[in-house]
Amino acid sequence: MTDISTDLGFIYPELFLAGSGLVLLMVCAFAGNKAARAAVWVASVALAVGVILVSSAGVAGGNAFNGLFIVDHFAVVMKDMTLVGAILSLLLSLSALGREELNRPEFPTLVVFSVLGMLIMISANDLLTLYIGFELQSLALFVLAAFRRDSVRSSEAGLKYFVLGALSSGLMLYGISLIYGYSGTTSFSTLAGIIKPGAEPALGLVVGLVFVATGLAFKVSAVPFHMWTPDGYEGARTSITAFFALAPKIAAMTLFTRFLYQAFGHVPELWSQIVWFISVASMVVGSLGAIAQTNIKRLMAYSSIANVGFALVGMATGTNEGVRGVVIYMATYVAMTAGAFGILLAMNRNGKEVETISDLAGLSRTRPSLALAMLIFMFSFAGIPPFAGFLGKFYVFLAAINAHFYALAVIGVLSSVLTAYYYLRVIKIMYFDEPAVAFDNRVSWSRSGVILASAVATTLFFIYPAMLTDPAAEAANSLVASSP
Repeated sequence: MTDISTDLGFIYPELFLAGSGLVLLMVCAFAGNKAARAAVWVASVALAVGVILVSSAGVAGGNAFNGLFIVDHFAVVMKDMTLVGAILSLLLSLSALGREELNRPEFPTLVVFSVLGMLIMISANDLLTLYIGFELQSLALFVLAAFRRDSVRSSEAGLKYFVLGALSSGLMLYGISLIYGYSGTTSFSTLAGIIKPGAEPALGLVVGLVFVATGLAFKVSAVPFHMWTPDGYEGARTSITAFFALAPKIAAMTLFTRFLYQAFGHVPELWSQIVWFISVASMVVGSLGAIAQTNIKRLMAYSSIANVGFALVGMATGTNEGVRGVVIYMATYVAMTAGAFGILLAMNRNGKEVETISDLAGLSRTRPSLALAMLIFMFSFAGIPPFAGFLGKFYVFLAAINAHFYALAVIGVLSSVLTAYYYLRVIKIMYFDEPAVAFDNRVSWSRSGVILASAVATTLFFIYPAMLTDPAAEAANSLVASSP
């Protein structure tokens, strides 16, 4: 048994965010919509403080609450990444509160509570902790998807996300019950000691593993559990879509990695082929599905599916190097995605957001700075040097090659060629087509700051890779060290 004060010391970032969420609930109840902008700022500051608290809480590292909760360098890096993604999405939403009908304090409140669930997911060291964090995050995201209640598309997006999310939660819970029934434990650490390498595990345990992996694959939008993603991205408001594309992806990918490596890392033969399949399927479906898209948000949805597939390449290897590749890829993904959505939110005409890819025609002549930034992000998404996207793909493919997953690496490279087609098509439309519409001149300072920071990070990650590769290597070492 551990002292309760010691346990609380590990979770004070989560406690702080829970308290911040309760304060925002009081703002919702007593101040109403008049405090919407102030609530966004309060939430942003709370999340920024969360970054500081997470870093300080992770100095010692260890387990809390009898092993239910774990704090290691892997958790610290991924929590900071999640918090930064949430902060960026809130900053992008500041100038769209009225136009996108988000001028209600419930919006930042739901963001804070969903991020709280994500932090719990990232530090989960037990199937019960995993499920609690998973559901806390999901319930807030369901509401956010349908936040614009008078919009048919928003309601449809929320309903699809809710129904499919409830299905994934049910599958996950069934998988947890099977694992517990056949092993007698829900602890990742205890599970790692039950299955011996080379021994034949109980069939029910393997089926439970598959069901839990299915629920986690839904959260990262991996094929074949991606059906909600294009409609969800298109139907939700762009600011909310940006949040969906950033923080939840990182948290779910982190939980997926921790569950497989910490509970079953010593027997990768049980799960590597599953991850191999969904990685290939996500890369291929995401790459091919985006080609025919005309709606810019649906294009970004399929792009996110393909990017998840690339990140899963590293996870499928079951190696320390693979985890490092996942961390690097997700960091570059945050920078690229935040910048791309910042540009989409900055390009408005008569107060309305852009909808189609053709709306970007001639952007290099009407808004050259935005076109240049979008060019950087599209080149980076395509994996073209000297931008961070190349660095992310290089490390996941390198991990696959070193683990002798040659077919997976080849399919990944070929999928990258396919994705380059639609990313380069966006650049062609911006630089070679005639201007189609006149965009509003003003870009808010918050969006300009996010776009600039993302563009600088996307470039610096390649020029000074050690600023990314060194923390990623430490994070991977801490996860693998705590694994069997």
